[in-house]
Amino acid sequence: MYGCEWDDETDVGNSGFHQFGYDGEDFISFDLKTLTWIAPKQQAVITKHKWDKDKAYNDYWNNYHNQLCPEWIKKYVSFGRSSLQRTVLPSVSLLQKTPSSPVSCHATGFYPNRAELVWRKDGEELHEGVDKGEIITNNDGTFQMSVDLDFSSVTSEDWKRYDCVFQLSGLNEDIVTKLDKNAIKTNWGKPSIRSDGGKKQLILLSFFYLGGDPSSGGCPDVLRHAYIHKLSIILSCCNEISAK
Repeated sequence: MYGCEWDDETDVGNSGFHQFGYDGEDFISFDLKTLTWIAPKQQAVITKHKWDKDKAYNDYWNNYHNQLCPEWIKKYVSFGRSSLQRTVLPSVSLLQKTPSSPVSCHATGFYPNRAELVWRKDGEELHEGVDKGEIITNNDGTFQMSVDLDFSSVTSEDWKRYDCVFQLSGLNEDIVTKLDKNAIKTNWGKPSIRSDGGKKQLILLSFFYLGGDPSSGGCPDVLRHAYIHKLSIILSCCNEISAK
């Protein structure tokens, strides 16, 4: 195993490493300062003496770790810089399953995955009672995460003291989302009745029952008027649901 490091801020290549292992343990390694090989085990001493005598071999690896390797790293980093250094801000939402459930602050669509999502009270980060989820990869290569907090014991007047903060590595500005009941998205209490298709099916069925069975002489007038009255009530309810 061998390689090197390069500091993009100082543009200086750090000392590399070159070592071999055997059966899960270190066998022999190259000292870039003395240009000699180090044998931590007795079994590697013969190899050490043999390689120490090969000056051309050792000079090559010295040049590789101090010159070639850092140059290659700089080249490959420049090729992928636009992808490696790109940043994408997320969409942040407040979600809640039921009025008694914890409020989830959910951020999705951000890149890279070096991000933080926290709940704060009066500007101070909260830790107790906070349920923080893992960062998950989206299908498009961006990421999502969420952090939950139970506000069932918090009075409505104190909600304004809380906010959710998203922080993305490389950006100085945070995304702050105030805790607001009107901004919380939920499916709780919403009707699942179809306003158009359901109404049409109801009307078709109504005409069938109003017409009655032709073989029996149709529907009696008393039943017909009673059914029309009930139908008008049902249609009125459907119209109210459709308007909401």
